[in-house]
Amino acid sequence: MSITKEAELAGMKKVSKAVACTLKEMQSYARPGMTTKQLDDYGAKILSDFGARSAPYLTYGFPGCTCISVNNEFCHGIPSGNKTLKEGDLVNIDVSAELDGFWSDNGSSFVLGADINQHQKLINASKQILHKAVYAIKGGTRISDIGHLIETEAKKRGYKVIKNLTGHGVGRSLHEEPGEIANYRDRFNPARFRKNAVVAIETFISTTSTHAKTLNDGWTMVGDKGGFMAQHEHTIVVTDGDPVVLTEMNGIWN
Repeated sequence: MSITKEAELAGMKKVSKAVACTLKEMQSYARPGMTTKQLDDYGAKILSDFGARSAPYLTYGFPGCTCISVNNEFCHGIPSGNKTLKEGDLVNIDVSAELDGFWSDNGSSFVLGADINQHQKLINASKQILHKAVYAIKGGTRISDIGHLIETEAKKRGYKVIKNLTGHGVGRSLHEEPGEIANYRDRFNPARFRKNAVVAIETFISTTSTHAKTLNDGWTMVGDKGGFMAQHEHTIVVTDGDPVVLTEMNGIWN
């Protein structure tokens, strides 16, 4: 969507607060020995207290409130009472929701407890690259140039990017134009970011894979060549200067 009046900005700030607070609280609440279903139920209660509704459930009938992916799962992991979190796990939580007709999206990968499996370096790279990408976006910036920046920064650190997972427009529904904000220079995408547009910018930084594939459950995605992936995501409003980071209170840059 494009912000055209104060009421729309207020609506986006309200729903963005709901998803950002839910993500932050879920990350703080996660403990070894907890199931991903317990963690999802906790997040569902927070969203409900805000009056917000799960976007993946509303849009796709996703079997959970939030997406929780663990270790070799890259994204869209289904919360399960049979999946127990362990010390050192690489966990990704993606929270998106609708509130009063406005939609917002954010996500974060983190290490649960001690970094016994050495995932923190990958996570730090993803966070730093997201920050660099977000603050390079202005009205008129080519979308493909941001993709090039993300891939270049990943390569500098010895990582790859997932080419079939992208950021996207958001605001009046979960996925809007621009439909694909890729993590590499897409030479076939001439589009530019527009001032006042609301977009979800996501990093998909990987150790070995360059594409994600869907498992037999129809949702969970893993790498085509295995390995691990870190994802971080903010919903922003594009301006002529620094963007308005609507989900900044999720604390992923703190």
